[in-house]
Amino acid sequence: MVVLLAIAFAGLGYRLVDLQVLQHEEILPQAEARTRKTLIRIPRRGNILDCRQTLLAGSEVVKTLYADPSIIGTNQFVATVIARAIAPILQTNEAWLIERFQTLKITNDQCQIVPRQYVVLKHKVSLEDWDKIRDTMLGLSFGMDERKLKSSEKVYYWNVRNKAVRTADVDDQLRFYPNGALAAHVLGFVGTEERRTNQQTYVETIGRTGIEKMLDNALTGIPGWRRTEVVHSRELATYRDQDIDPRNGHDVILTLDAGLQHILESELAEAMQKYSPVSASGVMVRPRTGEIVAMATFPTFDPNNPGSTQPDTWRNRVITDTYEPGSTFKIVTVSGALSDGLITLETQFDCERGYYWFANHRLKDDHPMGVASVEDIVAKSSNIGTAKIGLQMGRDRVYEHIRAYGFGERTGLGLQGEVRGLLDLPKKWSQLQSSRVPIGQGVAVTPLQMVMAMSTIANSGRLMQPIIVDRIVDGAGHVLLQNQPRVVRTVIAESASKLMISALKRVVSTNGTAPKAILEHYTVAGKTGTAEKPGPRGYVYHKYVASFMGFFPADNPELCIGIVFDDPKPIYYGGQTAAPTFKNIAERSAKYLALKPDIIPADAQMISSLLNRASTRSPNF
Repeated sequence: MVVLLAIAFAGLGYRLVDLQVLQHEEILPQAEARTRKTLIRIPRRGNILDCRQTLLAGSEVVKTLYADPSIIGTNQFVATVIARAIAPILQTNEAWLIERFQTLKITNDQCQIVPRQYVVLKHKVSLEDWDKIRDTMLGLSFGMDERKLKSSEKVYYWNVRNKAVRTADVDDQLRFYPNGALAAHVLGFVGTEERRTNQQTYVETIGRTGIEKMLDNALTGIPGWRRTEVVHSRELATYRDQDIDPRNGHDVILTLDAGLQHILESELAEAMQKYSPVSASGVMVRPRTGEIVAMATFPTFDPNNPGSTQPDTWRNRVITDTYEPGSTFKIVTVSGALSDGLITLETQFDCERGYYWFANHRLKDDHPMGVASVEDIVAKSSNIGTAKIGLQMGRDRVYEHIRAYGFGERTGLGLQGEVRGLLDLPKKWSQLQSSRVPIGQGVAVTPLQMVMAMSTIANSGRLMQPIIVDRIVDGAGHVLLQNQPRVVRTVIAESASKLMISALKRVVSTNGTAPKAILEHYTVAGKTGTAEKPGPRGYVYHKYVASFMGFFPADNPELCIGIVFDDPKPIYYGGQTAAPTFKNIAERSAKYLALKPDIIPADAQMISSLLNRASTRSPNF
């Protein structure tokens, strides 16, 4: 026995020396791979808020739930009991869970068949649901007296309850949008991508569209990690030698106002029901600063579940879709001629009683006039009068003014998918185009470009850089980036701007093309547009884009609002569709912002007059 024991201990000693000394360098990495783990610590994605700190997009910690089929084995009864218990919590099918529990074998990267120990049951499981699942698993009853079971059977059921269903080591996060579809096209939505490190695979949330994509780097943050020792999926904290906290993403504060955004979207939704357009777009801007306070387009989608709608609905048509602006574009031609000193509001042009032949093509007015002033040409939206103004300017000068307003180039807003529009060089214009471009035909613009052009007139002729991100702040509230209003260029003289505002106020009157945009307590300056839709073989019969661009109070503008409907039916005139929608939005927005009226009602004027008279008669009044 002594000899046998000596031989055994000698063999054991040799084996230990072999493992610890001779094969140390070869085996150490394998041992550390089994016990030493580097756990990725996912940073929390930053919030997106509106200008009043209303949460528009946020994140919460969630779990990835998985099962270990090697623990459950071939026991169909146990798999059924577990599936029946947790399926309601996961809101999934019992049969699907049973199938996942009993997927026992897989082929690894070395083409070897090995036991399957990791089967994902669900991503994005909330902490609350995980607590329910864990409590449910611990309380499972398999309908037997376990006190009478063998020790191996007791171990089996203990493992089932404690280890069969678990969560991944790396936490995930759920991006949520508490207001549903509100500002969906501005906010965008997120997706996931799998990232790999030396020892671990984890899922990272990334922006796909909108602000989520535009500022993905700022919102994402930087992952941390924890290097520690793990035995049977349990961390031995004593052996933790590295613990680097993740740096959470920064918060983004937008210029959007959730209240104004709701007003815009609710009115556009009502217009979709009333006029049945292919799409409806709207944008609201502060003319003095270029801040976008609301931007929306329909059809829309819910960023919490973007896959429930067609990808076509994800497109932000305010910046991605172009259209021929038609009569709203006349503000460019007329304001440019006023600024150049070629005309005044009293300058007369012969509007040919509604029919004008130029370059062997007829130009028609919906409101026929004879000799009319520039102010009347604007008020009645005369194609003929505006075309003659453009011809007097010359194609090169018309083109220069169009470019000065920002057409033919991106606004620089920064959101994904913004387009330049379409504007040919003047040397490519035909003789006919020289009369058509000044009235908004043969050019293509985005709704945002058109609103910024109208805002330029409202802002004394200064084109502002549109802003949708106000600032970026870190977790401690320190401002990392602050966007300031920036003048791109002075487009027209301030005197020309005032004259143009005077003419645009005539548009929104009983004698203009937009009486349905009149507000009770505020003067409005604006312009209607009804443009035929171009097709591959010319303009498409009875297909129109209706629009209205306006601002108020006219002489002290607070908001500029643009509304565009693609093919409204059965009414298609901008003054009949877009103008009343503008009115509804403007009235509600004025109340929301508590704007001071610039129109005093008749009874208030009478009381003010009486008080003034009394004060002059009595010095002690």
